[in-house]
Amino acid sequence: MMQVQSYRDLIVWQKSMDLVERVYRMTGVFPKEEMYGLSSQVRRAAVSIPSNIAEGQARKSTAEFLNFLSIAQGSRAEVETQTLIAQRLGYVTPSQITEIISLLEEISKMINTLRAKLKP
Repeated sequence: MMQVQSYRDLIVWQKSMDLVERVYRMTGVFPKEEMYGLSSQVRRAAVSIPSNIAEGQARKSTAEFLNFLSIAQGSRAEVETQTLIAQRLGYVTPSQITEIISLLEEISKMINTLRAKLKP
C-alpha cells in the first residue's frame, strides 16, 4: 500500500479539488444579485472541503485529522444543500445537479472510509 506523503496524494482531496472547479463553473452563471449571496456561500463551502482535508493531514496528528475530516464532511453537506437551493431557484441545469451531487456522494463515502481507517 502506498504511503501518503502529502494531502495531495489523497484521492479524496483530488476529488474535492475537482468539485471546487465544478462549483465555480456552476456559480459563474448565477444571477448578478447572487454574487454576495448564494454564489459566494457555496464557493466558500466547496473550498472548505479540500482545505480542511489538507490542513488536517498536515497536522500529523490522527485526532486532529479526524476533526478536520469531520469539518470537511460538514462543508460537503453545506455544498449539497446550497446546490439543491440553486436547483429550486432554477440557477442550475439537471446535468449540473447530477454531476455535483454524484461527486458529493463519492466524496462523502471517501471521507467516511478515511475516518474509519484512521480511528483506533
